[in-house]
Amino acid sequence: MTDAAGPATGLAMQSPSRLVWSIALPAMLTNVATALFGLADMWVIGRLGDAAAQGAVELGAKFMMALLIVFAFLRTGTVALTAQAAGSGNREEQAAILTRSLAAALAIGLLLLLVRPWAVGAGLALLEAKGEIAVNARVYIEIRYWVGTAWLLNCVLSGWLIGQRRVRIILITEVVANAVHIALDLALVLWVGWGIAGVAVATAGSELLKLVLLTVAVARVPAAGHALAAARQRATWNGKALRHLFSLNRDLFLRTLLLTAAMLLLARSGAQQGPVVLAANGILFQIFMLSSLIVDGFESAAQVLCGEAKGSRDRRRFVMVLRSSLAWAFLTGLVIGIVYLVAGEALAATFSINSAVTQAAASYIGWTALLAVLGVFVSVFDGVFVGAGWTRAMVLTMAGAMAVYVAALHLAAPLGNDGLWLAFCLLFVIRSVGQVYLLPGLIRRDLG
Repeated sequence: MTDAAGPATGLAMQSPSRLVWSIALPAMLTNVATALFGLADMWVIGRLGDAAAQGAVELGAKFMMALLIVFAFLRTGTVALTAQAAGSGNREEQAAILTRSLAAALAIGLLLLLVRPWAVGAGLALLEAKGEIAVNARVYIEIRYWVGTAWLLNCVLSGWLIGQRRVRIILITEVVANAVHIALDLALVLWVGWGIAGVAVATAGSELLKLVLLTVAVARVPAAGHALAAARQRATWNGKALRHLFSLNRDLFLRTLLLTAAMLLLARSGAQQGPVVLAANGILFQIFMLSSLIVDGFESAAQVLCGEAKGSRDRRRFVMVLRSSLAWAFLTGLVIGIVYLVAGEALAATFSINSAVTQAAASYIGWTALLAVLGVFVSVFDGVFVGAGWTRAMVLTMAGAMAVYVAALHLAAPLGNDGLWLAFCLLFVIRSVGQVYLLPGLIRRDLG
């Protein structure tokens, strides 16, 4: 299985399909488990029947997500670099990557702590939190903010383990952390009576537990044994290695910003059409995100396996993994799309008791079915480009697609909400077309 077999086993011992699924399936389950993380908080605080408290937790969680998600490149970049080093069989470089990435996470964590007094106030103002909600949201944020560094370190540790194909341990860690999180939520909020502070402590406690579990898992990997020695070696901190790490993470950071901007434009354009359309689009977006979380498992597989093939300069293996990832991801996306067409209206109805909102969502549900298929190509190609270290090309295709998306939003405005979702679909189509266009040249350049 994945955790037992190292990269050296390659395709000689496992078929491409089996390799892809050995990473994709645990990654899918991990994504779903992670998505449940925030639902526990909202459900428990909702049992108190205090709308202000529930609103404060929602705002506080949004603040922390916005603060930290832009640094998710620590995980993605670590996956890519580790997989490439594993593909070349270089344990010393794997250890050096772990050391450099942990140092970057600690540096970012220290910076966030230094700007904490300003960041919390500015964030609450930006979210337009007022009165009792602002006071309660600050309580939540002040507790969670102190373990932000643990979240950053977890990104690195989980990315390093994924790059080693040790995906199952990530799934186990998420399940254990979620179980503890829910238990703490129930105990601290409903039994001890800590309210909002209890929710924040439960979340912070599970994040710290995750850090301990991931640290133990990393320490058991042979390549990690060189990490302390790597920290003392000048080669680990040489300019070329640091510039490579910086450029990779910079590109991933820019991609995240552009994706975030695209989603904000989607929300803003929906808001301009009134509260019913805005609420309906929110439901549709959550349904779309569900399919994305599932299909992203193939992105993780492509990152790791294409990164290994790039590291070993094995073109045949690279192409086989690419084709297998695309085929299985497309089939999965197609199945999800059909499910959405058949049961999407019923699914949308579970998100609201407002008939106008659910009817509006039902009338546009076909777009989520289409996006379930279109999103397949973006996910897999992103995994390929990140795994192979072609992040600059990925950012360029994202920037080009954003330009088309913004223009389409304007040109399709007369079509109303259908025009909005059409423009969003074009974002995915143009990104995929750009990546398909660039891919053959990049393969010839780096893999011969």
